[in-house]
Amino acid sequence: MSYSFFSTLSRLKYINRWGLMNNTRNENLSEHSLEVAFIAHAMCMIKNKRFGGNVDAEKAAVCAMFHDCTEIITGDLPTPIKYSSKKLREAYKAVESEAGKKLLSSLPDDLREEYERYFTVCEEDVEIWKIVKLADRLSALIKCIEERRMGNMEFCKAEDSIRSSLDKSMTPELEDFIKDFMPSYGLTLDEQIMRDSE
Repeated sequence: MSYSFFSTLSRLKYINRWGLMNNTRNENLSEHSLEVAFIAHAMCMIKNKRFGGNVDAEKAAVCAMFHDCTEIITGDLPTPIKYSSKKLREAYKAVESEAGKKLLSSLPDDLREEYERYFTVCEEDVEIWKIVKLADRLSALIKCIEERRMGNMEFCKAEDSIRSSLDKSMTPELEDFIKDFMPSYGLTLDEQIMRDSE
């Protein structure tokens, strides 16, 4: 029997984010998921090394890789719509849950239970998912910074909103990631290389 789980996941590259915005460069879910995985992994390492945490950085990275894969089925519902009312939020959560079940059903039985933990938040992984959510917002902030750097002012309001949201959710590891790594996102590659060699 043939299973379609991984061929379906490969379609992440066809789902563009920021559908309601004028983009200078489209961002797809595949590249977004990888960036969120990088950031979530780094934030766990910061938490563990600097603040005495004990978070599984590798599991956080894998959870981040899968965090938006249900959007292969649902599409990327724009944030202003998704969060416009409690009723819509709850309805979309239910749709995401069904999409997750549909994706998991495309795995062999013996692998399905291994992947289920990346689709649902269990009590032991609450801290991991909080970090993944913050990493997801940081990735959105990075997109806004990149668009503004290219002269696209359409992302300015989104950038302000995301910064405000991050300020309200500030954790020590998030604060350190922002302080240590975010300033370089506004630089060219040449500026980054020169800065890192100083």
